Amino acid sequence: MSIHEVFMPALSSTMTEGKIVSWVKSPGDKVEKGETVVVVESDKADMDVETFYEGYLAHIVVQAGDSAPVGAAIAYVAETEAEIEAAKSMGNSGGAAATPTATPQLVAATASVGTPTVASQNGSNHQEGRLVASPRARKLAKELKVDLTTLKGSGPYGRIVAEDVESVVGRTTAPTAPTTPAPSITPVAPPAPRTPAPVAAVPGQITPFNALQNAVIRNMVASLAVPEFRVSYTITTDGLDKLYKQIKSKGVTMTALLAKAVAVTLQKHPLLNASYSDQGVVYHGDINIAVAVAMDDGGLITPVLKNADQVDIYSLSRSWKSLVERARAKQLQPDEYNSGTFTLSNLGMYGVDTFDAILPPGQGSILAIGASRPQVVATPDGLFGVRQQMQVNITSDHRIIYGADAAAFLQDLAKLIETNPQSLTL
Repeated sequence: MSIHEVFMPALSSTMTEGKIVSWVKSPGDKVEKGETVVVVESDKADMDVETFYEGYLAHIVVQAGDSAPVGAAIAYVAETEAEIEAAKSMGNSGGAAATPTATPQLVAATASVGTPTVASQNGSNHQEGRLVASPRARKLAKELKVDLTTLKGSGPYGRIVAEDVESVVGRTTAPTAPTTPAPSITPVAPPAPRTPAPVAAVPGQITPFNALQNAVIRNMVASLAVPEFRVSYTITTDGLDKLYKQIKSKGVTMTALLAKAVAVTLQKHPLLNASYSDQGVVYHGDINIAVAVAMDDGGLITPVLKNADQVDIYSLSRSWKSLVERARAKQLQPDEYNSGTFTLSNLGMYGVDTFDAILPPGQGSILAIGASRPQVVATPDGLFGVRQQMQVNITSDHRIIYGADAAAFLQDLAKLIETNPQSLTL
């Protein structure tokens, strides 16, 4: 008898349980090896989970909307139709103990716990000889009668995503990011500031935390063990604002400009891009800027602009737009939100003047950015003038970074933004 157990996979290093978002297959459905059978919500994103065996989805243990610990059985797959009833009996009785003749085998997303490559054996993985597509892409392809085998996936590891299907039928232009800025870039209006949806609160009711909120809670509690300090700085943004007005019609966002400015400045200050370990200071080879994004259903996530110091501002802006869209659709891969080396938290679009940010675990610094406002200032010639200024506030790990280090970084960041913002477009 060949009955295989589908268990809850560990989709990230911090995941202890997962929630079933939806079952792609129903009991009795035929399943192919490598085919997505269920979508699981981890602590950061929704991930496809596949079966490594061919057979029939015989019994679902954990229904959509319910949660289960990592490693717990969530379904059973039988290799033949004749074994479906036996698999149902196993599931209803709590496992293989009720059927001594059956030997269940673990299947689906047997990823290594504690590494950022946990997605390497679930639905996000590209394996030779088989088609890898998201559930939404498969659904769209069926509706629009698009042959998935003719598409080249733009997602991680060549995974076919919904945008790939839509581009074939002309629903979206899905432009590819150029390697160098060019006048022919299609103008794209920058998105308006997103206002969080009001919370539907019922007096006396306790609303359980979702997976993302629980992940944020764990990270914030972990930050209490780090000795932090903060340094504030005032930066004049007239030049940066002028540049933004000139190039925003090409799809450039202020977030990308700020991330680029920080990344370029970090080239001169590798200690601010470093992190603490018990063995010493960890100097990272890449400058990956994580930017905090609020989620509609609670919590926040930090999509990462990788190698932000090396990528041109136009490509960086397009990458940021894609990251935010996929973050809010819970489609980010682990490496797209856990590989940051420095974090930005920007509340300026909400009119916030200044605030303190909490240091994310595993990083050395986070920069809080307030709104740029007109201020009356004394000019070098002894007169008064009006300048656009913003307050920034850096929080750093005092075990490896000291006040002078943070101050020198902010000084150089201000110099870049105030005197040479045009260099950000080079």
